[in-house]
Amino acid sequence: MARQPEEDFNMNGVDSSPTLESKSFSLTDDCHHYQRRADVPWDIQKYWEQRYSIFSLYDEGIHMTDDAWFGVTPEPVARQIASDLVASTPSSKTVIIDIFAGAGGNAIAFALSNRWSAIIAIEKEASVIACAQNNARIYGVADQITWINDDSFSYLKQNQTSIDRSKTVIFASPPWGGPNYSLDGVFNLKTMLPYSIKDIHTACEGMDSALFLPRTSNLKQIARLAPKGKKVEVVQYCMEGASKALVAYVPAVA
Repeated sequence: MARQPEEDFNMNGVDSSPTLESKSFSLTDDCHHYQRRADVPWDIQKYWEQRYSIFSLYDEGIHMTDDAWFGVTPEPVARQIASDLVASTPSSKTVIIDIFAGAGGNAIAFALSNRWSAIIAIEKEASVIACAQNNARIYGVADQITWINDDSFSYLKQNQTSIDRSKTVIFASPPWGGPNYSLDGVFNLKTMLPYSIKDIHTACEGMDSALFLPRTSNLKQIARLAPKGKKVEVVQYCMEGASKALVAYVPAVA
């Protein structure tokens, strides 16, 4: 059951506006629930083999676009990140915005944590957000999430005066430029495509943020995100003894 909003702000922690209306998105022809390896495109077959670690309820009707397989957070990692945010986030922070929601793995974990008064999931691809909403429905939390089909940077800019930054945390799991990111010994966040670390950090200005990044990311570049007098906490998230990614927890500029 969705939590009731606090009395002093609406369910999204921001002023009411048409851009915050949560809509229903229908699955498209680009949304697939592959049941046989033979039907899976060759370049995502290794991800499909790991489908139950990505979504434990995959057989219940999880849908993904082919591109979404490359960016979804494995369920155990998403749940641990959600748990870490519960433990480390002050109670005054009541809103979390997932600015690259993808197929919904992280937003679902945030909802299952029962921590947030409002969860906003932004995804610019209509087929992908349809998958995310479908997947959240399977986990019983779709109605706890406000779904926004928009470019995240445009959304944050358009709502910059209405978002209560003192109550909001940003979660960002951006594209890393495709599977070839893993070929770099040290991943250069300045040249990350299509959005650099600077682009993302600027968009998060004034809000605490958790940045989901490649495990080999340049730590010196991450350290430079720390506001004066504060530090960035970096956590490596592993499964079966192997690091999957790191999350940089960046405090807002006071």
